[in-house]
Amino acid sequence: MIVDCHGHYTTAPNGLKTFRQLQIEALEDPSRNPSKHSIKISDDEIRESLEGAQLKLQRDRGIDVTLFSPIAGQMAHHIGNAVTSQVWSEACNDLIYRVTQLYPDNYIGVCQLPQSSGVPPKSVIPELERCINELGFVGCNLNPDPSGGYWKDLPLSDRQWYPLYEKMVELDVPAMIHVSGTCNPGIHHTGAHYLNGDTTAFMQFLTSDVFKDFPTLKFVIPHGGGAVPYHWGRYRGLAQDMKRPPLQEHLLGNIFFDTCVYHQPGIDLLAKVIPVDNVLFATEMVGAVRGIDPETGYYFDDTKRYIDNVSWLTDEDRYKIFEGNARKVYPRVNPILDRIAKKAHDHA
Repeated sequence: MIVDCHGHYTTAPNGLKTFRQLQIEALEDPSRNPSKHSIKISDDEIRESLEGAQLKLQRDRGIDVTLFSPIAGQMAHHIGNAVTSQVWSEACNDLIYRVTQLYPDNYIGVCQLPQSSGVPPKSVIPELERCINELGFVGCNLNPDPSGGYWKDLPLSDRQWYPLYEKMVELDVPAMIHVSGTCNPGIHHTGAHYLNGDTTAFMQFLTSDVFKDFPTLKFVIPHGGGAVPYHWGRYRGLAQDMKRPPLQEHLLGNIFFDTCVYHQPGIDLLAKVIPVDNVLFATEMVGAVRGIDPETGYYFDDTKRYIDNVSWLTDEDRYKIFEGNARKVYPRVNPILDRIAKKAHDHA
């Protein structure tokens, strides 16, 4: 089975965008705040938004299941206040839930958290619990910079995050590190802010004892880990200079990397540097890079092709990347994947 651990609902129907615009306009007049129940999106609109986009590409590329979350670039935790973020997150997560109900064999939910700059992270716990316990989601996206490109909040190594980490461990769910849009005009969101967020989070964990305090806590660092695999020697050396344990011992029991890297040499590097047990298949389609690579004639984000072309990977390695590691990192997917596999077997 091919499990894509990183998909966003980037083609969500216009009703969601209309609601968000009304919400933003209401920041100047709270009496105009829209209720999430005012969103008008039909099941047919959801089907139409997926059948010609994510679902079509998923089928064309041989991907069985996608872990699906709200649009990362529009989480925008810097907009409004904690109430704004709460309502917006609930609305987005509810829509993802509807997708998983319409396509239970294709999509598994991952939630957006109602973070807000300056607000203690423990405030997001009720929404995490709702999504995991009531909506059947299997993980969450965690923004290390809810200030939107200005990095005003405390690092992920700070103890203010510990109540959230405790809840993640209790629920047995991982978080994907994922910044959102940036309001800093000097930092492009997908070309700089996303990769900087990945790299910064890794360094924050390297300098901390988070995983000593939470030995079963798990994070996925997307986009191939940002700069991390390319500068692996630098991070090994920094850890050594700082008298931290070797990276394999210090971080790789808890941190995993996805394959949202959009050319063959990048995937080759990832597969050489990062142990196969720490790599999860992902595409982030339809996402940051949507076009066809003129050098290959294939879509940049058709990342399965790159994994297939890594000559030194064994069948066991590919199983781990495509399915096994997702089962390990997102343990709540196991009964869902087992059900899907059984259904496919029975229909074969």
